[in-house]
Amino acid sequence: MENLNIGVLGGMGTYATIHLFKQYAEIFPAEKEWDRPRIVIDNRCTMPSRVRAFLYNENVDQLVAEMADSMQYLTDAGCNRIILACNTSHLFLPQIYQKVPEIEGKVVNIIHTCVEKISKDDIRQVYLLGSEGTIESGIYQNALEKRGIKCVVPERSEYGLLRECIEAVKQNKYTDVVEENFLRLLEGHNNCILGCTELPIMYEKYKYEICLGKIYDPLWLALDKLKGEYYCD
Repeated sequence: MENLNIGVLGGMGTYATIHLFKQYAEIFPAEKEWDRPRIVIDNRCTMPSRVRAFLYNENVDQLVAEMADSMQYLTDAGCNRIILACNTSHLFLPQIYQKVPEIEGKVVNIIHTCVEKISKDDIRQVYLLGSEGTIESGIYQNALEKRGIKCVVPERSEYGLLRECIEAVKQNKYTDVVEENFLRLLEGHNNCILGCTELPIMYEKYKYEICLGKIYDPLWLALDKLKGEYYCD
């Protein structure tokens, strides 16, 4: 795709956005910097919680307004592809599209891209790790079910462990307990979606202690999809 300009709505959280930017540098290799597509990142860390907005209907209007504002800002900056660096944030896309309809065609939906890849890999069952909002919404489960793929999720009693892992990455504070919790969550599973943008960072930290089949990182897959567009000519 000629003149690919990538926009990222980040800050949900910041370390996940930093990780995405590192992935961008790896996925778009370049002898010269100008060989890469332009990327504009709005690290809008001041937005309300996406998980609390879904679970408790907290600050939904403010969240939608701020997300729409940032996405319009990225569009005005010349971005023709937009990535939301948060899985749970995708739950609010319908409301955002009502506010700014022209943005819909520019969004690279990381949920859809991930599910498409799992289907192409002929995976029949996959385990989903993510925030409570992402899991409880069924956004992955419903999309996978339509393709005949069974989605297994953690027990609700394990949500506390998930929160501890996600918060550890957000705060960049790792402990032996956090490591034990993460390994416990993955134990006994094979193919896994890291359906919270903090979790691929934790996986990278402890991957040599983990024996799994396929690992799906939705942000990496979204960037890889854009790489295909960029080099298609």
